[in-house]
Amino acid sequence: MEQLKVALANNRGQIQLLVDDQQVGEMEISVHNGQLTVYHTEVNPAYEGKGYAKLLLSKLVEYARENNLKIVPLCPYVHGQFKRYPELYQDIWYTQKND
Repeated sequence: MEQLKVALANNRGQIQLLVDDQQVGEMEISVHNGQLTVYHTEVNPAYEGKGYAKLLLSKLVEYARENNLKIVPLCPYVHGQFKRYPELYQDIWYTQKND
């Protein structure tokens, strides 16, 4: 069974993906001044190709929207998805135009 959770301490942490209570993926994040910065997305190689990175991205987006945060996509995977589908993320994508 898949489970996603946000674990933050002192505004830094992870979005974790657990499968059968074992962590198989994560996104490294921080939250500061209304911005959620995502640094890295990683899925255990044994679990690649199952759409787990996309599940992590969905949780990231959900969390940002629920908490009225703008995402700074420093992670190449997230940035690539934002560029590929800007219409899906325009409300939460932090750009210089947001200043």
